[in-house]
Amino acid sequence: MVRVALVSGGSRGIGRACALALAGDGFDVAVNYRRDDDAAAETVAAIEALGRRAKSYRASVESAPEDEAMVAAVLADFGAIDTLVHSAGIASRGHTVADTDPGELERVIAIHALGGHHLCRLVLPSMRTQPRGDVVFVSSVAARILAPNSAPYNMAKAALEALAMTLAKEERRHGVHVNVVAPGLVVTEMGRRLVRAMGVDDISTMDANAAFGRVCRPEDVAGVVRFLCSEQAGYVTGQVIAVDGGG
Repeated sequence: MVRVALVSGGSRGIGRACALALAGDGFDVAVNYRRDDDAAAETVAAIEALGRRAKSYRASVESAPEDEAMVAAVLADFGAIDTLVHSAGIASRGHTVADTDPGELERVIAIHALGGHHLCRLVLPSMRTQPRGDVVFVSSVAARILAPNSAPYNMAKAALEALAMTLAKEERRHGVHVNVVAPGLVVTEMGRRLVRAMGVDDISTMDANAAFGRVCRPEDVAGVVRFLCSEQAGYVTGQVIAVDGGG
């Protein structure tokens, strides 16, 4: 039986790497994206080149109506969803709590945490009917470190992890595994913007001082997601796995 994964934020960065990793393991993949049509089309083509079915779906995950329309379309196209990887996310702008715009706070939390809740609520009815279900949330070590000038992002990721731990307890009886991967700095567009804000023009110059001689790549995160959705992780749920080279 072919498994079907919905990957939010699946057109670029960590989401794209997860989509390709799952396709490499035989999954068909529904690729969610927000605005980059070309990147979504390229990801779909890369999955199809691996011999798997793929289709892209444009939706802003913080919008419950858009999520409802997307999940209905995925179910119509693929017949079922047994795996959700929620990778969509944005960074906060680096302000103190006193200087943070309320709109920024609401948007960051909505995309990460509320979007995760919307998607789970919508896919669970299908997931519960399958032999196995998996939900993997892409969080961040930020939820543990809680650095200053990052309250919206810290709060969003902490809320996402709270959702995961709650859902893991609720859905275990339905055969659904719920886990979290928590990367540190990753070589993505978001990672590049973050280090530029720190005064580093080229993220690759940080390789020499990083764990194992390089900054984490999206494929490093995707490898853990791949494991969590495999039979080898059949007894793993309710876990947060840091992908940070040991901190």
